[in-house]
Amino acid sequence: MPLNTATKDAATPHSTEITIRDAVIEDIPAITAIYRHHVLHGTASFEEEAPDATEIGNRFRAIRDKCMPYLVSIRDDVIVGYCYASTYRPRTAYRHTVENSIYVAPDCVGQGVGSLLMSALIERCEAGPWRQMVAAIGDSANKASITLHQRHGFEMVGTFKKVGYKFDRWLDSVLMQRSLGEDSPVIPRS
Repeated sequence: MPLNTATKDAATPHSTEITIRDAVIEDIPAITAIYRHHVLHGTASFEEEAPDATEIGNRFRAIRDKCMPYLVSIRDDVIVGYCYASTYRPRTAYRHTVENSIYVAPDCVGQGVGSLLMSALIERCEAGPWRQMVAAIGDSANKASITLHQRHGFEMVGTFKKVGYKFDRWLDSVLMQRSLGEDSPVIPRS
């Protein structure tokens, strides 16, 4: 079900209405382009070589095959961001915990796209069998991502120091976590 937020601003040449919907395979080229930018120019991802559309499509199908949410945000018929929840770790006892990923088109950073995606992703996950959401934020200097997560109820739970090496420097990985649904997770059936 699409989520719409409309905030028109006469000073901008385009609509600021953003729609959130489930991603489809036809979205892969746009998703690949957004992710490519972050891999090549940022430290949010610890990948050093940008995967091609075939690989992104394989990752998309793997997430969707597990019935996990994968969403895109659209403004003026253009995908301006995407997010998904994936398996936190492969051991079965972790099956009720997900890890989030959110990426926004470089020309849309700081415009609320990430916050809309985060809200929609949390809502979808709370409706599913998951009870915890974790975030592994690349680079402790990524204050925008840390702040975004804090605004959505995530708490800092730790930092792995100097676990990544990219752009000729050592990078930390910040770990954050929030409950999904009730404060005291009920043991789910499944």
